Amino acid sequence: MNPLSVGNQAPAFTLLNQQEKFVSLSDFRGKKVLIYFYPKALTPGCTTQACGLRDSKSELDVLGLVVLGISPDAPKKLAQFIEKKELNFTLLSDPDHQVAEQFGVWGEKKFMGRTYDGIHRISFLINESGTIMQVFDKFKIKDHHQMIIDYLRSL
Repeated sequence: MNPLSVGNQAPAFTLLNQQEKFVSLSDFRGKKVLIYFYPKALTPGCTTQACGLRDSKSELDVLGLVVLGISPDAPKKLAQFIEKKELNFTLLSDPDHQVAEQFGVWGEKKFMGRTYDGIHRISFLINESGTIMQVFDKFKIKDHHQMIIDYLRSL
């Protein structure tokens, strides 16, 4: 696994969202975008992370940030996640992990004595011209949203 780094151009992509509509990164050209990769919808850690972003949405809006969550989950599962947790941002389905691989976040993981390939919880802040301006890869899940807010305020 070799995640993209600050200064890299974010790869172009188009994925289905929770409503089974295509969404492209280029749709947000001219805006700051947070792309956060998470392993699986409706699991405890991913729910904590998503709800932190949900609860910070008004502040993230003021800071001019669009939030896109990406996981291997199917659009139907993403729709359930949004409905159950009242999420207020777009989730995208990357079932073949092609986009995760382009960003370098797909790789070997270990959990409960098992080794397998999966998404690593890494977030990329992309500037208005599509360049990665910050990578968040070391954080406590419950602090993810605040770390992003603090970074944006420091600009």
